[in-house]
Amino acid sequence: MMPGLPPSEGAPGPRLAALDRRRRLARLALWWEDVWPRLWPALAVLGLFLIVAMVDLLPRLPGPAHALVLGGFAVALGLVAWRAFRGFAPPGAAAAERRLEKASGLRHRPLAALADTPSGDDPAALALWRVHQQRAAAQIERLKVGMPRPGLPARDPRALRGALVLGVLAALTLAGGEVAERLRRSVLPDFASAAPGPGLRLEAWVTPPAYTGAAPVFLDPAGGTATVPAGSRLQVALSGGGGAVPELVVEGAASPFRALDGASFTADILLEQGSRLAVRRNGMELAHWALTVQADAPPTVAFAEPPGRAARGLATRLPWRAEDDWGLASLRAEVRLKARPGAAPLTLDLSLPGGGPKSARGTAQPDLSAHPWAGLEADVLLLARDGAGQEGRSEAASLTLPERSFNHPVAKLLIGVRRELSVEPERRTPARRALEDIGRAPEAFEHDLATYLAIRVARSRLMTDRRAEAVGEVQDLLWEVALALEEGRDGRTLRALQQAREALRKALEQAERQQQEHPQAAQDQAQQEQRAELQRRIQELRDAIRQHLEALAERLQRENAEQMPEGAQNRLMDQRDMDRRTRRMEDAAREGRTEDAKKELAELEEMLKALEEGRAQRAESPERQQRRERGQQQMGVVQDMVKRQSDMLDRSHQRAEQGERDRTQRSRQQRSQPQTRWPQEPPAAAAPEQGAPDPQAQQDGRSQRALRRALGELMQQFGDLTGEIPEGLGRADQAMREAQEALGKGEGRGDPRDAQQRALRALQEGGRQMAQSMQRQFGMGMDGEEDGDPQDMAGENQPGGEGQDQAQGQGEGRDPLGRRSRDVNGNADNGADTRVPEEAEILRTRRLQEELRRRGAEKERPPEELDYIDRLLKRF
Repeated sequence: MMPGLPPSEGAPGPRLAALDRRRRLARLALWWEDVWPRLWPALAVLGLFLIVAMVDLLPRLPGPAHALVLGGFAVALGLVAWRAFRGFAPPGAAAAERRLEKASGLRHRPLAALADTPSGDDPAALALWRVHQQRAAAQIERLKVGMPRPGLPARDPRALRGALVLGVLAALTLAGGEVAERLRRSVLPDFASAAPGPGLRLEAWVTPPAYTGAAPVFLDPAGGTATVPAGSRLQVALSGGGGAVPELVVEGAASPFRALDGASFTADILLEQGSRLAVRRNGMELAHWALTVQADAPPTVAFAEPPGRAARGLATRLPWRAEDDWGLASLRAEVRLKARPGAAPLTLDLSLPGGGPKSARGTAQPDLSAHPWAGLEADVLLLARDGAGQEGRSEAASLTLPERSFNHPVAKLLIGVRRELSVEPERRTPARRALEDIGRAPEAFEHDLATYLAIRVARSRLMTDRRAEAVGEVQDLLWEVALALEEGRDGRTLRALQQAREALRKALEQAERQQQEHPQAAQDQAQQEQRAELQRRIQELRDAIRQHLEALAERLQRENAEQMPEGAQNRLMDQRDMDRRTRRMEDAAREGRTEDAKKELAELEEMLKALEEGRAQRAESPERQQRRERGQQQMGVVQDMVKRQSDMLDRSHQRAEQGERDRTQRSRQQRSQPQTRWPQEPPAAAAPEQGAPDPQAQQDGRSQRALRRALGELMQQFGDLTGEIPEGLGRADQAMREAQEALGKGEGRGDPRDAQQRALRALQEGGRQMAQSMQRQFGMGMDGEEDGDPQDMAGENQPGGEGQDQAQGQGEGRDPLGRRSRDVNGNADNGADTRVPEEAEILRTRRLQEELRRRGAEKERPPEELDYIDRLLKRF
């Protein structure tokens, strides 16, 4: 209700309420337009202080200077605020009405008419005044407040306020998560803090856990922040200065340093979570740090591909990948049987790259075909562990474990019983009955007494032995019996022979070590016992060899032995040489000559290995053997070509050297003759005219042409045999053509040596490629060595080359192992240099052989190195 207007005579109530709301809004707009320009100077001072605080500038100042700067900011803030709000008065109702009338475009101040009253009491004038007030009140609905306009652009034409806002945002971004900490340090001067002076030395560093492999983090003595791994250890060392024992303050809790001497102190603490730490002495804070602890995440591991059976063999393929923030410590796989979820899992340790890698991937191929779970469904789980002991697991993958296939009927039955025991180990009665049924038909396993006894033992243990481990032991026994039935007697005797050889080798090594430790105690009781042990091991080896040869003879008789190559059966059945070797070992062991016994054992192993290789070669088809023989003949032709090419290269070198000597001699004769015009007597034998064709060179040119033609025929034959032509032979053909052209030009017009050297190298490379091709297709090298590297085709046999010098320096064509080596032209030395080696040469050869055998027995060496050592020990 308007003042001066009676309620009964005034404007309607809703219109007056709307006028009051708009009047209040107008007053707020006028207040904001007046206050906001006055606030900006103070806000500018606060913005500058915030920028300085976020860049952490004030805590770097000494305490008094810090306080002085804070005081300056406070004074500046108070001064600009006083000047800005001096004379400030809130806007009144009249000013609000004038703003409404101006914003709404009303003229003649109609809002003032609502509050005015007439001066007279004339009824006609009062009626007219009421009509005027009603018209003014009707305009209230059209009143507008309008947007506030402080007018800052006019006061700040250069837009410095925008630069201030950007500066504040940049400072806050720079501070990051330390906004509150930096603001606290900026508004609280530290009068007690002091940087270490010349007499005070403060050192602080954080040592991360060893499994992280991270370097120590050295902290700034003036303070600061750092992020360290969880489990790190903070160490602080303080020396110099004077006063009380310093304290290490962690989140307000103080603990004293340990005294090292009168002036040196140290303290350490394990960091498990982020905290604020400070070093305090004599009530003064020397330094403080804000440390953030980074938690160690557990490793992640997963299958790179679904696991399954390997492409070749019976291995299980497990492709994996694993990652960890600090490094992987171990990786293993757990195999759980689906039919028995509660059974203990099979754990397989998987190898990781060295150095604790942060991320790694690989493929493990364990052979589980002999495990009782082979052929059953299983779940495989990968588990990775980091240095902190945290473990990561992969999702389980299902697969069927690969199993070996058996053809022998009894072996199949035994493997079936073994598999049923894996699924239901508590059902021993059905397994026992199945074994009884197998034992009742001994003709199925050829009445073999060992097989029958093994089946009876397995049956009895299932009946009487109630231990849980007995089922696994029976399963192992059934596997051995099934494997023996499948492989036959020769397979069993071969394993027994290998065990006897290994036992004898260990006994010889132990005897040799004992002799080296006690060389003078020849009659000692321990020496006698060791020799008796060697005699027993040698006898076991002799029995194993005899049984194995008998088993091989039986197998050959079953496989129609009359189809064997001529002389092979006699060599197989003749035991005289092997008996002679074993008797020599017995004599050497009886006399204490362990080195000789080891040498005889190595030669015996070579004979047995040759026997096995002969069996593998006889097992091949006649067509494959014929193709192999043709390939070996062709490689022999290449050897002959290498020899012939090397001979021509030697003659080219000789002709070049002879020509050089002739030219040198003629030049010397010309210089020694007096300068006279009288005709000289012609020499008795004039030298051939320079440039004239050399008969020997022409002959070599014809030989080179014939050799090239033979090479072409060889390339065609080898291509028909293997379907590929070595690239080296093609290069040799091109080089032979160039050498042929150079030989046909005559002396002084062409030098064939470069082309001949290239042809020789290309022939050697082509021979190696042929040997590799033969090895890929037939599994044999040049000399018939199965799974061996191709032999070097004449080696470095160029005249004057390194290979020739080495061949000549090994003692009349023998290598350091005392074996007959190839001559410089690639041909085998057929014993033309037979002689009795000297004692020093024998000793050196023996030491080399022993070292090679020692390294060859270390099965943890890489397969390539073991294969190379095996080839070194082979005889040509």
